[in-house]
Amino acid sequence: MEVYNLILAITFGIIIGSFLNVVILRVPKHESIVFPASHCPTCKTPLKWWHNIPIISYIFLKGKCAFCGKKISIQYPLIELASGFIVGIVYYKNGFDIYSLMLMASFLSLLVSSIVDLRYKAITYIMNILPITFAIFSSSNILENFTNALLLTGGAVFIRDYVSAFINKEAMGDGDILVFGTMGAILGIKLSLMAIFLGAILALFPSIYNRIAKKDLELPFIPFLSLGLFIVWIFENQFLDIWNKLYA
Repeated sequence: MEVYNLILAITFGIIIGSFLNVVILRVPKHESIVFPASHCPTCKTPLKWWHNIPIISYIFLKGKCAFCGKKISIQYPLIELASGFIVGIVYYKNGFDIYSLMLMASFLSLLVSSIVDLRYKAITYIMNILPITFAIFSSSNILENFTNALLLTGGAVFIRDYVSAFINKEAMGDGDILVFGTMGAILGIKLSLMAIFLGAILALFPSIYNRIAKKDLELPFIPFLSLGLFIVWIFENQFLDIWNKLYA
């Protein structure tokens, strides 16, 4: 029964991922996520219901539009798989209750923010605020979560403004700052610091590549912070052991 429930959770996550693809595609363009109905972004032909089955339709159509034959972005099945993975991991680790739902919503919101940040290097206000809002309600310790979110957010603002004064350039975006707050709400202070450090490490080589190969000095940081948060949350006991050994 437990395996069956886990499969259901993953399937639910994959279905949610299909909706998230719509959000990622339309919200940054200020388009409705309801109308018009799903259609090919190239030829604009409305899709049949069997063209919208998560992952399966992509495989069946061989990654091409059924009408115009244009290639369908690999982003669609990848987001669906990532969403299924996120929901499955949260269910496996925390079970199913209102707090797990809030945690899933926070991580899935960060997934959306990460992809939009990668594509546009800017995210909307609502995308900024949703992850931290869900995170505050992701456990019964709501007041503590809120306090930790404020502490990390305030700390990030201080660091941003302090560094920006020396380099004469904004060192961190508002979206990055609110991810810090999301970390605080979910992980607490100690683990958040480890997640920030891990996010910076994960971003190091892509940043070097970006500077050398693309001559681009700006690398979206939300995806790496979000990944650092998720990894530390999954292995929080192991990271706490590392912290305790370092600062015993």
